[in-house]
Amino acid sequence: MEMIYLQPANVPRPAGDYSQGVKVKGGTLVVIAGQVASDVQGNLVGKGDIRAQTRQVFENLRNMLASSGASFKDVMKLGIFLKNPEDFPAFREVRAQYLTPPFPPTTTLVVKSLAREEWLVEVEAMAVVD
Repeated sequence: MEMIYLQPANVPRPAGDYSQGVKVKGGTLVVIAGQVASDVQGNLVGKGDIRAQTRQVFENLRNMLASSGASFKDVMKLGIFLKNPEDFPAFREVRAQYLTPPFPPTTTLVVKSLAREEWLVEVEAMAVVD
């Protein structure tokens, strides 16, 4: 499997530190639903704490990826949903503990609310494994 990151000269560079696109040759697609800051028992982790919630989200993503034989190096797309735009720097700080550049193509949305009021962040992912 090969991932080729895309940034053609005739497309504006992204404002963030992510790739504009990715072309995948070979492999099997893994699609992971939005993960939130709940532990395996369904308890909220990090009430009111974006860093703690983001860590739990990425731990849940790590476990989902592992269940399909994938890891963070196989992630080809992220969708991020934040309740507060001012939380984005803290989110990026924690994300950097799990993913390394080049970051996959990413869409970040600031939303009015998530399914539960106490959730501050939700992340969905797509990965490709051999």
